[in-house]
Amino acid sequence: MCEKYVMALDEGTSSARAILFDRAGSLVSLAQREFRQIYPKPGWVEHDANEIWSTQLSVAREVMQNAGVGPESIAAIGITNQRETCLIWDRKTGVPLHNALVWQDRRTAGVCDQLKSRGLEPYVKENTGLVIDAYFSGTKLAWILDHTPGARERAQRGELAAGTIDTWLIWNLTGGTAHITDASNASRTLLFNIRTGAWDERLLEELRVPRSILPEVCDSSQVYGQTDRDLFGGEIPVASSIGDQQGALFGQSCFRAGMAKATYGTGGTLLMSTGTEIRSSDNGLLTTVAWRLNGQLEYALEGTLFSVGSVVQWLRDELKIIHSASETEAAALEVPDTNGVYIVPAFTGLSAPFWDQYARGTIVGITRGANRNHLIRASLESMAYQIRDVIDRMEADSGIAVAELKVDGGAAMNDFVLQFQSDQLGVQVLRPKVIDTTARGAAFLAGLAVGYWKTKADLHSAFALDKAFQPTADRSSADKLYRGWCRTVDRSRDWAEHD
Repeated sequence: MCEKYVMALDEGTSSARAILFDRAGSLVSLAQREFRQIYPKPGWVEHDANEIWSTQLSVAREVMQNAGVGPESIAAIGITNQRETCLIWDRKTGVPLHNALVWQDRRTAGVCDQLKSRGLEPYVKENTGLVIDAYFSGTKLAWILDHTPGARERAQRGELAAGTIDTWLIWNLTGGTAHITDASNASRTLLFNIRTGAWDERLLEELRVPRSILPEVCDSSQVYGQTDRDLFGGEIPVASSIGDQQGALFGQSCFRAGMAKATYGTGGTLLMSTGTEIRSSDNGLLTTVAWRLNGQLEYALEGTLFSVGSVVQWLRDELKIIHSASETEAAALEVPDTNGVYIVPAFTGLSAPFWDQYARGTIVGITRGANRNHLIRASLESMAYQIRDVIDRMEADSGIAVAELKVDGGAAMNDFVLQFQSDQLGVQVLRPKVIDTTARGAAFLAGLAVGYWKTKADLHSAFALDKAFQPTADRSSADKLYRGWCRTVDRSRDWAEHD
């Protein structure tokens, strides 16, 4: 018998990856490719959905070729994805009506203001766990329907399918036979009732999204169908779907209530598991579905951050003061501090815990002595400050003190960021050896669905520590720096003019 692996397809905001994992949860092979970011207007962000599919398919084939394996060696495929990005396509042809609208896209901010003015906020918070914001998928789907001639009539005739990116990938992987999503992704749409576990009829009506275009909501670990034989030369079970941040929570083995992880990606997210209990937030956090297993919903408190690693992309692509992200750690350590400079990377507004659609990026404290290294260090420090914004409020909402923080994502490879994070929180920060925990979560869930792993207990030992960061700064110094951050955030707020 040939050695079996599980493949994770990790469809992120800026790139598509495919990773093979073995039974020990170790990474065997990886392929990655970036795709275009489309900015039609300020605050608008789109992706070409066909490019996402072709890119994801190409890296899936590449990772198999690199490992020298065929479809018979893949026990299952799991999918994890950028969550709120969504699209609508023709059920017969598979042709998208419009580019996918990315989670960062702000074009429906005015619509969200109208929904708030109609008094919907309490109902939305109670039943979806979310806030009314352009970040989520519901108003984006309505926008596509409203701005594509004939789309609403076609939706009424049952000709259209909609979904988040997991739904799009599963549709294409299965040759259009499976139109599904999982509960974690559904819970990011503003249309899903996390208490009943079903699409919410009132919100479908309020946001003007027809039920007929939405996918079936399934478990996060379940065989949804088989891949089209033409894709890989044989059938492979497609057996998990999980939003990227929930995937990281699962991949970090945060199965017990109170366990927390932070992901430093393009955006950032901090999740704390609350088990089968729904915990509402009084401090600007979200209540979200963590996953659904065997029909049972489990939940988490979440702090979502729009711009974390993207601040480094900005330094590289727009300011052009670095050539690669790997330069930033050394540059930050060239100076003892930021020389009083703070950067709030509110490029598309502020998310948790402020939820200010009209905030914009801000730099304060610049003097004649401020240089490139100070700007770089201030950018890296902004990541840790944003995580602290969320942790402080998460502890208040849950009544649970975070004893340690597990971390992942690209920027988690930066030792400066994690040491500064530990100093700001006053707790140890743990980085695993396998940093691709988002993909590993999808692989774990897919493997469980086909019996590759038997139970969640089999996965606990998969967390292997790479490095633990212990707080070194005294609390008074850390708190003083944080107060400066809070003052800067205040200055960034409500800057853009309201439409």
